[in-house]
Amino acid sequence: MTGRLLQAVERRTDELVDLTAELIRFPTVNPPGEAYGPCAEYLAQRLRKSGFETEFIRGVGTPGDTDRYPRINMVARFDGRVPGPTVHFNSHIDVVEAGDGWTVDPFAGIVKDGRVYGRGACDMKGGLAASIVAAEAFMETYPNFPGAIEISGTVDEESGGFGGVAYLAAKGYFSRPKVDHVIIPEPLNKDRICLGHRGVWWAEIETRGEIAHGSMPFLGDCAVRHMGAVLEAFENELFPALDRKRTKMPVVPEGARRSTMNINSIHGGQTEDFRPGLPSPNVPDSCRLTIDRRFLLEEKIDEVKGEVVSILDRLKRERNKFDYSIRDIMEVQPTMTGRDAPVVKAVAEGIMAVFDREPDYVISPGTYDQKHVARIGHIYDCIAYGPGILDLAHRPDEWVGIEDMTQSAKVMAIGLNILLRGGAK
Repeated sequence: MTGRLLQAVERRTDELVDLTAELIRFPTVNPPGEAYGPCAEYLAQRLRKSGFETEFIRGVGTPGDTDRYPRINMVARFDGRVPGPTVHFNSHIDVVEAGDGWTVDPFAGIVKDGRVYGRGACDMKGGLAASIVAAEAFMETYPNFPGAIEISGTVDEESGGFGGVAYLAAKGYFSRPKVDHVIIPEPLNKDRICLGHRGVWWAEIETRGEIAHGSMPFLGDCAVRHMGAVLEAFENELFPALDRKRTKMPVVPEGARRSTMNINSIHGGQTEDFRPGLPSPNVPDSCRLTIDRRFLLEEKIDEVKGEVVSILDRLKRERNKFDYSIRDIMEVQPTMTGRDAPVVKAVAEGIMAVFDREPDYVISPGTYDQKHVARIGHIYDCIAYGPGILDLAHRPDEWVGIEDMTQSAKVMAIGLNILLRGGAK
């Protein structure tokens, strides 16, 4: 039934490899947001050749947006011959810094041994390229298709997505009736469908003290010692309690099927450059701690916050001079698309056709841009599906397999056929 469509993808394998390598060669490192504009322009030029209409949307006023580092997003659309649903492929173009430990140039787009190497190869420029090839193969095979196809290259996913998908969703780019189905080609393995992610709460806790001379600490009040009491309470009370919580969500890896909290950073007192090479001679009057709390579908956000606040309030009652403040940085609810959703069933059929087996259904331990599609755009028919192995993301010598990309493009093309044409021959 899909033989012509799969052949159309197969013929484009070399093109798929070249496109992935070219995308890697744009060093779209975030922060600060390098090369967003040139990469977006390259994508637009490519898609215009296939008949897409394109536009650029800058995330004006979002974190990091400056004239030097503008948050440039690209959205392309191709309308079919008659009205119908819209399928949107969304990929982020930003990548994390290369870091050390590479044996190849991280931004050269090296092709060898059946792989494409480079920062962003797997996360997620290979997925972006696969979605483009899938769409173009489908359009060639079924030129009279109904509905519309959209492809976006968005920014800042690695730093929360606020200048990218969140901004676009607030502007109506991820809302009905404009969009019906969303596929995000994140690297979660070619035979798995990611239905959503755990929730996240980022917050900053500050303990306060009183400055005094470091030789006479009894005249002041050490904010760092107060924070030490917070950490001790977390270790003895909160972390064991979180470890006992389990979810029915199919989160991978197995260790993420419980509640977790990471201590992201801690800063207390005056910085070490108070006098170069020497510490400050003062009692610290402030200490700040950033927490990254990941929670489950079975938990309520008020309860998640309450577990932390109750410990802080108890310390305020029991510990002399203890005082604190807490500031929310970000909160995102857990999300899980149902297995009976149209986009899930369509991609599942593609996986069965290409791999001759049922897909695995998983939940991501961390969030990605589905959070904004759901909470701002109110589009719940959304999944992550794409080539690449998640464990390779953000690591030295990151790569994506050529066969994996081709097979994933075939799955996406079949999904398009089902969502737009009902799987007709």
